[in-house]
Amino acid sequence: MTTDTTTRAGQGRDPLLEAVRGGVRVHDLGRPLYIGMPQSPNHPAYWHTLPRRHGDMVRPDGGSAANDMLVMGTHVGTHIDALAHVSHDGRLFGGADAAQAGAGGRYLEHGVHTIEPMVRRGVLLDVPAALGVDGCDPGYEITPADLERAAGRQGTEVGAGDVVLVRSGWGRLFDDPDRERYIGAASGVPGVGEAGARWLADRGVHAAGADTIAFECLPPGKGHSVLPAHRVLLVESGIYIIETLNLEEVAAAGAHEFTFVLSPLRLTGATGSPVRPLALVGRPQGEDR
Repeated sequence: MTTDTTTRAGQGRDPLLEAVRGGVRVHDLGRPLYIGMPQSPNHPAYWHTLPRRHGDMVRPDGGSAANDMLVMGTHVGTHIDALAHVSHDGRLFGGADAAQAGAGGRYLEHGVHTIEPMVRRGVLLDVPAALGVDGCDPGYEITPADLERAAGRQGTEVGAGDVVLVRSGWGRLFDDPDRERYIGAASGVPGVGEAGARWLADRGVHAAGADTIAFECLPPGKGHSVLPAHRVLLVESGIYIIETLNLEEVAAAGAHEFTFVLSPLRLTGATGSPVRPLALVGRPQGEDR
């Protein structure tokens, strides 16, 4: 552990720490994990159980403890895709042989453990607001023109190294009693298409996210049959994808630019990880904390 004596003495303070002390508004972009939540049918479902409950074992002093067991896929709930998640023509990002990369049951080269924690400029592109609608229609393809329109309306330029979160409005269906509405297998799901993915890649973004389970446009009845945006971002460009984000609160607050914080679990060789991303926005001077 290192100690900065000047900071302890009150001199040379870290500007980031000073900003935090000044107060920040935290927008939680992660979805709650619960049994039966909507998710991609391609991944193992979330399951939670208590192998030990209070009273199963009581210590001599009356103390008792409960504990849990989780079973879930790494692409369930709000999660990040590692570069090992998708291959094309047998190759991963950088030309790595996909079959050889998974030898031994782990992807050591492009697994999720290789993703560094993110503290970056975040940009929300609120597409429905730019289009003047509550939410994009089922199966709607978000185009470069839509992304440009959202960025222009908000005055938030997308730059290299940014994390860009694309709101389609579909996230409003996450808690619908009919979980199939959010999954959208029959209806289709709005999202970024191949051209939109290239627009993001051309700007050198570090990661891209959305409020749906697949990030990209799913045409009605097609499901996850073809995922060109995944190919463009993960395989061709080395850009991480974050899915099933909760973007409703941050959009309602009009926070289109913020400090984005995300850290995947260090699951060695895994293709993805559940995450709980945060959008941090400075509080206006004088606002109660």
